[in-house]
Amino acid sequence: MYDADLAYIHDVGFSNYVLQAAPGLLRILQRCVPPRSLIVDLGCGGGRWARVLNDHGYEVLGLDASPEFVRLGRANAPESKFVAADLWRAKLPECIAVTAIGEVLNYGRRRSLRPFFRRVFRALRPGGVFVFDLAGPDRLPPGRSRRVWAAGDDWAVLSESAGAGDRLRRSIISFRKAGQNYRRREEIHEVQLYEPKHVLHALEEAGFRARKQPAFGEFRLPKGIYGYIAVKTSKRLQD
Repeated sequence: MYDADLAYIHDVGFSNYVLQAAPGLLRILQRCVPPRSLIVDLGCGGGRWARVLNDHGYEVLGLDASPEFVRLGRANAPESKFVAADLWRAKLPECIAVTAIGEVLNYGRRRSLRPFFRRVFRALRPGGVFVFDLAGPDRLPPGRSRRVWAAGDDWAVLSESAGAGDRLRRSIISFRKAGQNYRRREEIHEVQLYEPKHVLHALEEAGFRARKQPAFGEFRLPKGIYGYIAVKTSKRLQD
């Protein structure tokens, strides 16, 4: 998933999502996260959000399942640390904030959210915050498909999405310039969709005080994507 070409295309062509969300995300974090604190960014991609956090005085550990994204992250945000890891199994260090922006927790097979949220809860210090987004079942109307074409100076990508129940399947064909020609690659991404009420319930069971919101600051999230802010309110995990 996300080979070198697709990771490059995502970084140069689609980082605007997290960059537009960044001002609103920063306002959320700055209310409870002191400068020079460690923030863990799950599904860090090419490190653009980590760079913003560095520029505002935060230390960042970025985790991503794609080694290619980790390589890009190290180039884009050299002050951060990046590790290639399975987000659902990686050991999380003690920190004051965790972020996961860009549907990163939707990828792969269906997961039980509660054990994952418990791990995040344990890693956070009291008063720490978990900020993320997740796609819900209304990300794509049932029985319909959607095609998206985008291109830059040395790349192009065609993505076709089709939904069935709580699953979304994306077929992605990428083209990247190599000399005078273009190299073609294809990937299939499986995306699990989560009902917001179930997400909030799992967060509360893990011990968080949580809320759902349609935007991060002035950046309104696309249809079917929901933002979540979860705060750790006690030292002990609530069962």
